[in-house]
Amino acid sequence: MKKLSLVLLLTTFSLLGQNESKTCETLSKINALIQREHYQPKPVDDSLSVFVFDSFLDVLDANRNLFTKIEYEKLCKHRLQLDNYLLQNNCSFMNDFVAVYTLALNRKKKVLEKIQKEDFDYNSNDSVKFSKKKFPFDLVATDLERIWKKRIRYDILEDISKLSSNLDSLKQNFSSLEKTSKTKLFDANLCQVNSILESKGGIESDLQNIFWNLFCTYFDPHSNYFSLAAKSSFMSGLSTSKLSLGLNVGFNDKEEIVVQEIVPGGPAAKTNKFEKDDIILKVSNTKGTTYTVSCSSTEKIGELIFLDSNTEIELTIQKKNGTIVTVFLQKQVMKATDNAVYSFIAQKESKIGYINIPSFYSNFDGNTVQGCADDVAKEIVKLQKDNIKGLVIDLQNNGGGSIQEAIKLAGMFIDIGPLSVLVDSKNKQTILKDYNHGSVYNGQIIVLINGNSASASEFFAAALQDYNRALIIGSTSLGKASIQAILPLQENYKEEFVKITIEKFYRITGKSHQILGIEPDIALPVLFDSITPRENSYKTALKNDAIITKARFSPLPRNYFPELIALSQTRVKANVRFNEINTANEQINALYNNPKKPTRLVFKDVFEDVHEIDSLWKKVKKIVESENNSTISNNSYDLEKLKFDVFQQDINRYKIKEVKNNPYLEEAIAIINDYKNLNK
Repeated sequence: MKKLSLVLLLTTFSLLGQNESKTCETLSKINALIQREHYQPKPVDDSLSVFVFDSFLDVLDANRNLFTKIEYEKLCKHRLQLDNYLLQNNCSFMNDFVAVYTLALNRKKKVLEKIQKEDFDYNSNDSVKFSKKKFPFDLVATDLERIWKKRIRYDILEDISKLSSNLDSLKQNFSSLEKTSKTKLFDANLCQVNSILESKGGIESDLQNIFWNLFCTYFDPHSNYFSLAAKSSFMSGLSTSKLSLGLNVGFNDKEEIVVQEIVPGGPAAKTNKFEKDDIILKVSNTKGTTYTVSCSSTEKIGELIFLDSNTEIELTIQKKNGTIVTVFLQKQVMKATDNAVYSFIAQKESKIGYINIPSFYSNFDGNTVQGCADDVAKEIVKLQKDNIKGLVIDLQNNGGGSIQEAIKLAGMFIDIGPLSVLVDSKNKQTILKDYNHGSVYNGQIIVLINGNSASASEFFAAALQDYNRALIIGSTSLGKASIQAILPLQENYKEEFVKITIEKFYRITGKSHQILGIEPDIALPVLFDSITPRENSYKTALKNDAIITKARFSPLPRNYFPELIALSQTRVKANVRFNEINTANEQINALYNNPKKPTRLVFKDVFEDVHEIDSLWKKVKKIVESENNSTISNNSYDLEKLKFDVFQQDINRYKIKEVKNNPYLEEAIAIINDYKNLNK
């Protein structure tokens, strides 16, 4: 027995030594790469140490119900030393984090297993309080059982409350509902703990990945560490052709992953086993990796699904009647309609072209690049054949993508000249120009943006705004004016990568929209706008500044711009739907910003708490689903093509519905009609 113990001890120390070495080796490579390639590298000092330490603890124990105060204080000896450890090539500190984290998880597991067997009292005077500020690390081990009893009691009462708006009905069936909910919640919580403890790569590996990524984000929020799987998932979002299961998924009210759409002609559709709102319970690949959805991170599930090497996937789903079904799927290359550019004709007084650009994607085909700019050009050709009198380009919720595509696209709408100025880490300026005379479209242009329009979207909107080539309408954009490159951690080892901010771009005026965002020419009310996270919400975001540039450009005259803005503002003030958005935003802001009162752990109080916002969400739903008065139709070319494509017909109907629900398109059409009338 002693001999066995010694072997185990030696094995443990051996593994810890290996992991310690791996942590330092990778961290040193990441730092060397960042210091060499980053636009604005920072010194490795106490500031870095504090940021990474605090962020690391926030990730590991976001709700402050895992680490005790004593454990936190034990780890705190590293808070100002991480920078020194890196310089000394000493990463033994990770052993402390692994040990404390493992101990805390096992303690939580024991507590959950114990209280799972107990009956809960739902008539006590206990209450729970909520805070937007993070609680301190002041947990006492002896309080853990009490805290988790309160937490799960609230979760049970909340889970039951969400089942119906009829309190009396729920009360009548409370006993059976409580039993079901209690089992489900304990299973989910224990599953989460076990999935971390039994992680295939080990806790050490999981913590290393988190730590490396947080180290990168210290330099700016858009610099990240990528495993090969994470890189594949990220890159799939920048392409319109990828291996797919033919399923679009999302979250339901209970935060379960559900089937939202079955893509016609795709692998899932061919099985005839999927329906809308099926709950996905488990995801597996043929290599033996299995994730239970309720207790796995969306990142891990996403990596398993998106990684190109996982061509065969097994999904375990729950049907509406409760039946559990396991379905085997083989991916196939499909056109990713969620990324691809599309267009319609909106008609009210006159025909207006509408083009939606979900992202600035690039598809590499041999030696050529065919991306969103080429696709937009094709759509414009089709729209012009139908004699459109104006063009609306929708960049709402476009998170960016390829800056090369943004350059190419912006150049299509101006005659010739500089578009932007790039500045690298050596302060070298590169003027990005459009060298092609002429433009693909010479009519009136409106560009739609919102708080989720970022990076390449902002580049494009800024260029057209500076040239007075378009009126920008909507709400202030995200405020990201930086460019990233994905670089391998070492040249001959393509398993680890770092996405690094390598350049910053400025408007041709020398000003920057970094942090500030693109201010629209016409500001419109947007749901949830004030609580939409923007670049200024990140602690490590690059600062705003301005440069003196040699770029010279000739903006177009602002013909009728002041008149158009005034007419729009008058119309928006009187618009019922925009006024409803303003009213809803007032309620949303009050709900989000005001501190929430403690909630008593009795069913009636939790029920009222859950359903307090029902009327608000009904208002929001009504606003979102309201249809415009304009007619939305396909251009002649697409209309003919759709006759022979069942797959695209279904998608087309869905997109038309989305466009008809867009209030910003309605206002854009009105502005173009105003221009036409003023220009008579």
